[in-house]
Amino acid sequence: MYKSLIKKKFQDLNDNEILSLAIGSLEEDIKLYDDYSSHFLINYPVTSKMFKQMSILKNKNRKKLVELHKKKFGETLSITNRKEIANYFKRKPEWLVIKNSIEKVRNEIIQMETLSAEFYNSFAKKSQNIEIRNLLIDLALMSREQKDNAKLILLNAQKSRSAKEEVTKDKRQFILTWVQPGLAGLMDGSVSTLAPIFATAFATKDSHTTLLVGLAASIGAGISMGFTEAVHDDGVISGRGSPIKRGFASGIMTTIGGLGHALPYLISDFYVATVIAMFFVLVELWAIAWIQAKYMEIKFTKAVFQVVFGGSLVLAAGILIGGG
Repeated sequence: MYKSLIKKKFQDLNDNEILSLAIGSLEEDIKLYDDYSSHFLINYPVTSKMFKQMSILKNKNRKKLVELHKKKFGETLSITNRKEIANYFKRKPEWLVIKNSIEKVRNEIIQMETLSAEFYNSFAKKSQNIEIRNLLIDLALMSREQKDNAKLILLNAQKSRSAKEEVTKDKRQFILTWVQPGLAGLMDGSVSTLAPIFATAFATKDSHTTLLVGLAASIGAGISMGFTEAVHDDGVISGRGSPIKRGFASGIMTTIGGLGHALPYLISDFYVATVIAMFFVLVELWAIAWIQAKYMEIKFTKAVFQVVFGGSLVLAAGILIGGG
């Protein structure tokens, strides 16, 4: 029982087991590529086609290895699951890959084939058994050939107008679903909470009271913004994407924006806490301007002027009200 729980190491496998494992790995990769192809078929057909082409290529190589195994070892494969081997290379989970941008997803093909080639090549250099060494070199060459083909497939796809449109569409969707709601939340949390937090600070000159007001304002604003973003638009007509994702982006960034200048009041010395809080206000306003410049194509100087001007008005209002 316990013996079956102990995984073998790749360097301890014989040539039959290595070849069987290579066939099993190709089958797993084929399924993975087919899953990617199906996932992107509707919205990103060019990317879907790339994965399908790699699936077909890998299946051709799988058939070659199967024929080789039949000639040398017969019809039965000894090991087909990479999970049975302790130090065999692993693929990224599907959910982790598909959440990336289309450009990164496409490059995943090359990364997968590079990993395979490097793995087989490294063990070929260490092997003292001529048959195993030759087999590993052949597998490494096959993986490098697959990598070269993947580069060609990627290069040809990227030249097409449709592929470029897919990248533009993907970036736009990312901005609509994550950046815009998050930016709105960060602006609201950073700017709208300035007045109540600094009004309380200058009215009471008490760090603990200011902290409580800041936490209440930040968390309350986060819940409000997140809920509003999630329920006011389901994304079907507007095309802005999942309301849950937008709600989380808006709510979390709103809370972070407020907490940035609320948490310094954990410091008991009121004046030290206030100076640090004001520093964090500047950091928050700079972050807002940077996001606007990077994703919304607004000039950085214009974005800085807008957020500093608006933030200064709210900050001044809070200080004047609290100081009065």
